[in-house]
Amino acid sequence: MNFCSDNVTGASPEILSALIAANGGAAMPYGDDEMTQRLQQQFATLFETDLAVFPVATGSAANALALSVVTPPYGAIYCHTEAHINVDECGAPELFTGGAKLVTLAGENGKITAEGLAQALEAAGIGFVHHVQPAAVSITQATEAGTVYTLAEIRAIAQVAHHYDLPLHLDGARFANALVSLGCTPAEMTWRAGVDIVSFGATKNGAIAAEAVLFFNPQQAQSFAYRRKRGGHLFSKMRFLSAQLAAYLSDDLWLRNATHANRMARRLADGLQQIPGISLCYPVEANELFVRFPDAVLHGLQADGFRFYTWEANGGSMVRLVTAFNTAEADVEAFLSAAGQHSQTAASEAIAPLASSLS
Repeated sequence: MNFCSDNVTGASPEILSALIAANGGAAMPYGDDEMTQRLQQQFATLFETDLAVFPVATGSAANALALSVVTPPYGAIYCHTEAHINVDECGAPELFTGGAKLVTLAGENGKITAEGLAQALEAAGIGFVHHVQPAAVSITQATEAGTVYTLAEIRAIAQVAHHYDLPLHLDGARFANALVSLGCTPAEMTWRAGVDIVSFGATKNGAIAAEAVLFFNPQQAQSFAYRRKRGGHLFSKMRFLSAQLAAYLSDDLWLRNATHANRMARRLADGLQQIPGISLCYPVEANELFVRFPDAVLHGLQADGFRFYTWEANGGSMVRLVTAFNTAEADVEAFLSAAGQHSQTAASEAIAPLASSLS
């Protein structure tokens, strides 16, 4: 009954089977194996365009290395205040870019806006030697608030970025969850909307440790192979990363996994909204929920053994619930039942003193 993260899960059986199959025989190292070479075409077919694909093991590596290609040490990367690259990567983008600055933008529901980006870039001091110079824009899809940028929102942000000759990077740690939420194709959510670089996530959705950096302009990726090696992320036995990604994309496994995770999140959201005193902080559009619980309900759920993160430094009552590709429907129903029972108990206890005084 662990709703802390989609990182608490194991791996999809299909991916484990693919790893066992990849384990047989010898394969050339450092990405020269046949499986990694085939992966390039697999992604090209999926995204309906030529592109450069680089497997890595973590999302932080994917983001930091991708941004390092397009951002000089004196550059600025524009992102949301709560973006993973700003809050949860321990300065990795700054390290791999050699000292670039993250310039954060506020925005409702975890999203930056084209208007806010345009205002920030207008005031950036382009060409002024005393200021960091705009170098890239990064958005997270799905966002850190569990929301999803619409295609129109991505296109509008891309238009502003490209007006200033800035590449648009998409942190897709939960790429599949966003995609099935929108009901569009990978191409429509990325390069056709103006995205230039994607950190394509698989680990949260059924892989063990497998992400990929995608460049839709292969010329832009010329230095990436060297940066990946220098950063310690060129795996000698690359076939084991590629095997995970190949299985992930085969037979729509990635879409099936994400659809289930999103459906479990939607069931949680619908059920919690029926319980008095419980409210959602953001729209639920992928597989994350941010919820306000009365303290009695929160403490009761924790005592029952349900696990989740409180999302405020002062230990407040907002919590994050995350569903995954293998979240059991029974666990979701148990959570809703327990929350309802604790809510009823809290209401009864609040009424009891009043009833006693009236009697």
